[in-house]
Amino acid sequence: MTLPITLSAVAAAALINIWLSIRCGQVRTAEKVSVGDGGNEKLIRRMRAHANFIENAPLVLVMIAALEFAHPASTTLAAVAGVFMLGRVAHGLGMDGGALGIGRMIGTIITLLTQLGLAIWAIMSAMS
Repeated sequence: MTLPITLSAVAAAALINIWLSIRCGQVRTAEKVSVGDGGNEKLIRRMRAHANFIENAPLVLVMIAALEFAHPASTTLAAVAGVFMLGRVAHGLGMDGGALGIGRMIGTIITLLTQLGLAIWAIMSAMS
């Protein structure tokens, strides 16, 4: 059985992870910080955006996979996965602060609501 929603979500997550890594690397290069954060606020923000992604994405991806097993070809699940990925991009951009700072809040809210919604859906699926 293939899991096209999960495969798409994992691919999107990998691309976002690469993008977040590159953003850290850009600051490291510009600021000549090889190891750690060098006390550089921009680098700290970008490292936290990357770390926050790594802290949240695996659990969401596991729940997407489990729910796709239970509910194959769910357009709702595909939409939730897509919104989650957009939220993670918004969060990554928002962590830079400035005019895009609202993205951090939007991304955080989307992440928390996604996890809550998927958890409730998983519990309901397990009980039926």
